[in-house]
Amino acid sequence: MIYWRTMKITLSALLLAGCALAQTPPALTIAAINERPIRTIESEMVPLIEAMPADKMNFAPTQGEFKGVRTFGQQAKHVAAVLYMVGAAAKGEPIPVDVGPNEDGPASVTTKEQIVKYVKDAFAYVRGAAQTLTAENETQMMKSPFGQGQMPKSAIVQIAGWHSFDHYGQMVVYARMNGIVPPASQPAPPPPTAKKK
Repeated sequence: MIYWRTMKITLSALLLAGCALAQTPPALTIAAINERPIRTIESEMVPLIEAMPADKMNFAPTQGEFKGVRTFGQQAKHVAAVLYMVGAAAKGEPIPVDVGPNEDGPASVTTKEQIVKYVKDAFAYVRGAAQTLTAENETQMMKSPFGQGQMPKSAIVQIAGWHSFDHYGQMVVYARMNGIVPPASQPAPPPPTAKKK
């Protein structure tokens, strides 16, 4: 009897240990840590741009101290342009697309569909740059994306997150001024209810 009880406890312990091991997430890498904020802002900014009506891409506030500010679409293109600049600097390669004068994006990108694509492609590109980071190269000095001196490679990649969030905050204001609640601020849908049998 004691043998079976001991065997039962041992098997239960092994089963629990196996379940615990199966649920242990893989160790985070330097690349994953630096990519996470980029994925977070991407998951908020892209849906915000998609939620803004096409006829509001050229919206900019006019009341208060808003003289000369970028329109909603220009904000999005600027974010994308900087993402490309940051990604290229971190990779040590030329910027692969037109980022326009003053980091404003290309003049040829004007429609909502074009802007959404330009932003999505920019996020994909800079995520690729984040994925090149390792413990060995994260402090490697690279040319600044803004042409002034050098910066550690990881610091360059981190610009993608904080700079994008800065402009996201402005774009949220523009959207709310047009009656658009940012998708990231909308309440989560209720969980599905079980169907009665």
